[in-house]
Amino acid sequence: MVYHSDEKPRALITGIGGFTGAYLEKELQDAGYDVYGITDVPVPGHDTYVVCNLLDRESLRKTVSAIRPEIVAHLAAVSFVAYDDVDMLYRVNITGTRNLLSALAECDSSVQCILLASSANIYGNSDRIVIDEGCLPAPINDYAISKLAMEYLARIWMDRLPITIVRPFNYTGVGQPQHFLVPKIIRHFRDRSLHIELGNLDVIRDFSDVKYVTSIYRRLLQKAPAGEIFNVCSGVAISLKQIIQSVSSLAGYQIDIRVNSAFVRNNEVKQLIGSSNKLNRCIGSIPSVPFDETLRWMFESIS
Repeated sequence: MVYHSDEKPRALITGIGGFTGAYLEKELQDAGYDVYGITDVPVPGHDTYVVCNLLDRESLRKTVSAIRPEIVAHLAAVSFVAYDDVDMLYRVNITGTRNLLSALAECDSSVQCILLASSANIYGNSDRIVIDEGCLPAPINDYAISKLAMEYLARIWMDRLPITIVRPFNYTGVGQPQHFLVPKIIRHFRDRSLHIELGNLDVIRDFSDVKYVTSIYRRLLQKAPAGEIFNVCSGVAISLKQIIQSVSSLAGYQIDIRVNSAFVRNNEVKQLIGSSNKLNRCIGSIPSVPFDETLRWMFESIS
């Protein structure tokens, strides 16, 4: 393991082996950073990745002290809303974050920005059509509660560490696991399945491309607006039915949609659309990727 070079600024990404981590790693490398990562399993061919459990405080402290990062993106989390091990969800998302912040506060490092990935799910079923950062949180599932608790937890260190919190709305792209909604739909169409089982068909979301999201993360890490919270979103409302129709056009056929009651959540967030006004004031307006382009990219990437 090569921990650091004196020639380039050092970036640390927790959860670097996950979906978002791979894109953020490239984004930061292209911006001139030496990128180091924390993973929960070995990744062959990556000598700057460290296998370290966020729940192991001492191992985490040693890892952070050895890397001495100048910027940190904390992406490691249980990120699937329907994850069934609730105890682990809370431990990773809250205790894991606490251990990381504690380690960063203790290590001899000139860290300039720590980006914590929360979630727009903390807003719940808001009565606002478009949600800004001033909207009162109203989480309605364990995942959202764990993320909001993480935000409150971070306040303990905000007088000692340069922490920026992001609340990403839905985003997707090539490489997102198949149990997430959009990859599931695309896989079924790509396989020319006769039918697909889904849950609530009336949900509306603000979808972005993962490359757009990680571009924003990089800009915030460089800008380092300590103590601030930002929505990361496109501001465009897209219904599940629109997604199905778009992918149907790419595939050239209609699929039979069956509602499976097992996939219908009583605490479903019906609509989630964000405002990026505060974000734009901070880092400037960044054109979002048209979602049809993202869907085509994902559809054509599957062999």
